[in-house]
Amino acid sequence: MSRVAIVTGGTRGIGAAISIALKNAGYKVAANYAGNDEKAAAFKKETGINVYKWDIGDFEASKKGVAQVVADLGPVEILVNNAGITRDTMLHRMTPQQWHEVINTNLTGCFNMCRHVIEGMRERSFGRIVNVGSINGQAGQMGQVNYSAAKAALHGFSKALAQEGAAKGITVNTLAPGYTDTDMVSAVPPAVLEKIVAKIPVGRLGKSEEIARAVLFMVADDALFLTGSTVSVNGGQHMY
Repeated sequence: MSRVAIVTGGTRGIGAAISIALKNAGYKVAANYAGNDEKAAAFKKETGINVYKWDIGDFEASKKGVAQVVADLGPVEILVNNAGITRDTMLHRMTPQQWHEVINTNLTGCFNMCRHVIEGMRERSFGRIVNVGSINGQAGQMGQVNYSAAKAALHGFSKALAQEGAAKGITVNTLAPGYTDTDMVSAVPPAVLEKIVAKIPVGRLGKSEEIARAVLFMVADDALFLTGSTVSVNGGQHMY
């Protein structure tokens, strides 16, 4: 029987590539999204992947969303916390709203989603959780104090939860992509993007499909010995 996977932010960019890769590998996939109904509908039509709309930053909405996925597809055994937003500005200009919006989606959303699947995973003695961080959570990035803080926090979150789940067959890891050719990165001014690419040893932006390949390995049944780790896919831009 195919395992059920939820991918948050799963209809666009890296999330869409992850959803498609999981489906092609035989998983039953639920792609969560927050707001763009038109693009979500187009994604469902193109891929045949079920889409579900809820705000992962809302605890009760996440609970209902997970329950609907379980009712439709079965128990959730794989969770990829991919959804993320940016509200970029220098700290001396950052508003509390810009801070809280990013923390709520990128970090609290991870808590909400994990909280609503972890009990079932413990009961079944199987689970795979991948929390998508960022190179900017590892190295920091000017103008992204909120984003870098939220993504950095995912590393500690994952390591702690990995210790809680290890004896129950649950792995929890962080995936840290580098700069990838997505809509979010495309919005960066060309002059700035050129400087970013110049710092990537492989000489180009990453591809969403390359990030998705790492996820397939991390969620595999036989990847039990990989937990509490960070897998960096960044073209060599940040090594540690």
